[in-house]
Amino acid sequence: MNKLFVQLVQKRHLGDSFLHPKYEDSIDPFILPDVEKAVKRIATAIKNQEKILIYGDYDVDGVTASTVMENALKLAGAKKIDIMLPDRFVDGYGMSPRLITRAKDGNTDLIITVDCGSRNHDIISELNILKIDTIVTDHHECGDTLPEAIAVVNPKRKDYEAPDDLKDIAGVGVAFKLAQGLVKKGLIPSGQEKWLLDLVLIGTICDNMTLTGENRILGYYGTKVLEKTRRPGLKELMRIAGVKKITSESIGFQIGPRLNAAGRLDTADLSLKLLCTNSGTEAATIAVKLEDLNKKRRTEQRAATKEISDRGTKDTPVIIETGNWHEGILGIVAGRLVEEYHKPAFVLTELEGNIFKGSGRSFGDFNLAEAISQVKDIIISGGGHAGAAGVSVSREHLYAFRERINEYYLSLHLTDQEKYLKSQADITTSDLKDLSLDLIEDLKQLEPFGAGNEEPIFRISGAKILETKRMGGDGQHLRVDIRGQDGGIIKCVAFFAPEEWFQLDIDGEYEFLIKLVENEWNGVRSAEARLIDINML
Repeated sequence: MNKLFVQLVQKRHLGDSFLHPKYEDSIDPFILPDVEKAVKRIATAIKNQEKILIYGDYDVDGVTASTVMENALKLAGAKKIDIMLPDRFVDGYGMSPRLITRAKDGNTDLIITVDCGSRNHDIISELNILKIDTIVTDHHECGDTLPEAIAVVNPKRKDYEAPDDLKDIAGVGVAFKLAQGLVKKGLIPSGQEKWLLDLVLIGTICDNMTLTGENRILGYYGTKVLEKTRRPGLKELMRIAGVKKITSESIGFQIGPRLNAAGRLDTADLSLKLLCTNSGTEAATIAVKLEDLNKKRRTEQRAATKEISDRGTKDTPVIIETGNWHEGILGIVAGRLVEEYHKPAFVLTELEGNIFKGSGRSFGDFNLAEAISQVKDIIISGGGHAGAAGVSVSREHLYAFRERINEYYLSLHLTDQEKYLKSQADITTSDLKDLSLDLIEDLKQLEPFGAGNEEPIFRISGAKILETKRMGGDGQHLRVDIRGQDGGIIKCVAFFAPEEWFQLDIDGEYEFLIKLVENEWNGVRSAEARLIDINML
């Protein structure tokens, strides 16, 4: 075993249960609140062949959770299943009033939500009046009271103290735990539920859930299932996206964005159809459509980001920008502004009726949900999490919104917030021969990487620069070849490198922060580095 891998395992305190997780160690689903009630009601619905409507969400977690629930119900013997996803631009997040009409018109007997529903008391009350039962499965924060559903399966319930291993499962993870409950009660043949783990992995990574505890087990086996997925849609999507290996990076940057593109620019029904289809021909057609939508998303995102950057000075603590951009890209653009300016950011687009609607992104100690609560008297609606939130505000209150958000930031007297954006090295070394293919093989034991199990970063100190070179059609990429104190040499590459990195003094002393990657060219495998940061000594 590579000595740097041994150091890493020791530093992260990783035991055998992490390195070699066992599926049978997955937490008993009946530990979650109301799983017993939910399974009992589903069993009745299947026995009586009732009409079941699954209501999801338009992001990757919601779409994968909807598919997992539909697959699980079919495995359990349900015949009458429908799925409804909200429209980002019509319904917004959560259970929409349109659901009531859909349920009535479809003679629905039971609604099962995934990735939403914990705060939709009014909608569920109206469904109760219509004698339509609801089971909520969700992972978002709950209020002080719960909706009057048959069951509310949510580890974030305030009347329930979840085990640490369950506190950060995604919506798709909650749906899967319910599927496990159906297995334990004998409604699904044991082992069949494991084929759902490809979607559990994708939804968990794309929703940025912590990949420890229960998520470590589900993600570990989800990787194995995704490598041999039976879903024509995923096969075609990975083919067209150029996915060569199943990693957290290929999921987060190749699979996820394409699944998300439909919900951002159109409706998420297209992604749902891709995951549910059994036709290779249909899968290929849909995958092309998603690829085109993702290209359009990237084009619009880059144009909006450039337009905002070209406006010049960003001298307020919180960036708040408005314009005429597609509503579906605002969160991504806000995230790009955070990366570029190291400040929290809101990006809003103008809608009809002098209304501005948008998304915010933050980091560190500035909590967007708390910030929005400080201005609730002047906004139309808003809410979310510490790091991501949405808001709607009228034109007449836009100036006040901008002023008061920034005043609130200043009132917190926050210092040294950029530290939260800086990459932290796990291991420091001056010997480059240890950065080898053997180490890459060892690191694969830690996959999938993600929040709480970040991809390791190595600090290289005392290395000598042998050569620097611009790459790419526009010279926007950088290659730096360095030699360690042990004589080992490694090629470091930075895509879209900062301009100052191109000014490296070949005789200067620097430390390099890198991630190790495997390169294959003409059948020859080698270890190379992706540059994360460069600091002068």
